Amino acid sequence: MTVAPPPAEGFELRIETLIVGSGACGMVAALAAAEAGQEVLVLERDPVPAGSTALSAGLIPAAGTTQQALAGIEDRPALFAGDIQRKAKGEADPGLVAALTGAAPETVAWLTDGLGLPLTLVTDFDYPGHSRRRMHGLPDRSGAALVDRLRQLCEDRGIPIVCERHVHTLCADGARVAGVVARRPDGTDEAIGCGRLILACNGYGGNPDRVAREMPRIAGALYFGHAGNRGEALDWAEALGLETAHLGAYQGHGNVAHPHGILITWAVITEGGVQINAEGHRFWDESQGYSEAARAVLAQPGGTAVTVFDDRIAGIAAQFADFRAAEAQGAIRRAGTPEALAEAFGLPPSAVAETLAAAEAARVAGTPDAYGRRFTGDDPLAPPYCGVRVTGALFHTQGGIAIDPQGRVRRRTGGVMPNLFAAGGAAVGVSGSGDFGYLSGNGLLSAVVMGHIAGRATTE
Repeated sequence: MTVAPPPAEGFELRIETLIVGSGACGMVAALAAAEAGQEVLVLERDPVPAGSTALSAGLIPAAGTTQQALAGIEDRPALFAGDIQRKAKGEADPGLVAALTGAAPETVAWLTDGLGLPLTLVTDFDYPGHSRRRMHGLPDRSGAALVDRLRQLCEDRGIPIVCERHVHTLCADGARVAGVVARRPDGTDEAIGCGRLILACNGYGGNPDRVAREMPRIAGALYFGHAGNRGEALDWAEALGLETAHLGAYQGHGNVAHPHGILITWAVITEGGVQINAEGHRFWDESQGYSEAARAVLAQPGGTAVTVFDDRIAGIAAQFADFRAAEAQGAIRRAGTPEALAEAFGLPPSAVAETLAAAEAARVAGTPDAYGRRFTGDDPLAPPYCGVRVTGALFHTQGGIAIDPQGRVRRRTGGVMPNLFAAGGAAVGVSGSGDFGYLSGNGLLSAVVMGHIAGRATTE
């Protein structure tokens, strides 16, 4: 990936707002820009729009929404901001946190009332670290469905998304970006000029060398993100002298069905489930969150664990399309006793029974267990018991180009580039410096809400 001066012969095409990447971030930015009266073009490297969003549950966190009010939930952006900073140990940029949490309810209202997406609130379980229930998604809780709906909205509004266009060069003229050079499928290049450019392209989880350099603790883990996340935005940032931040931050997940490769919702844990290793023992406080769970599970014998829950919890998890797919593929097993469930996974029956009994004793006592977890408020696990063998994975990176609250990229020497924006995986998130700071939904908060902000923004 390179940065070069504008072509001497000029650009073949010039567009007001050019967007690189057509995941949720890029398409939201395109819809917002078009609604603001801007001429928009989206360039996508892949044959069809997808991005990391398509691999997620498609949930957008927001505080102070109509959906929350209808559910009797009192919430406000300041509470959400506090939750983010507690999880990130105060390391997230306060201005960026305020911008995202403040704009999130407006973005959700725009998606529902303005664009007609039937976003509903997840009301039957809590996500770790959130003091209120504030996750909004389509009824089937599918990121792929969210991408499909956004793509259809772009088509309905005549917003061109040109696929199989690999942007490899940014053209800059002094303090401003002037356009890009994109490669066509036949190997030829086209130079496209722009009034402003929004990088909504990617993180770098799909670049093993960069992962090993920036995030050595998760290097070599299963990568569950989009293969195209190679870190081009960081290459451009380095060449342009842009500031980057928290490059070691990432979202992991310790509940990916193995060997099926299907995400199992963390609701199976938050509702009272536990994780047990090959020796039949629990090994950590699962209530910390699913991002931290990746390294905890990978550290166990064989790099796997069995997540144990029950049929009641499975009923809650079944609202997610991924969980239903895991059931259809036989990843979820059921048994009438802890010993029978243990035998189904090749675990020591007596150890599993003792482990579940100890967790139940802590729940009844209302005291922290040996790992510091409190089960207060959870119903007891009851037959039929359910289990799924899982492993840990890297989902997406949370570090990236430093931006201001409008999404404009920051220079290392101070100030911003007035017509270059970054959002989603290309930009730094609000998860601090490691895996510990990821609060559920931070990924789509940065992608969708900052996409909405950047799409509507104007150049200085």
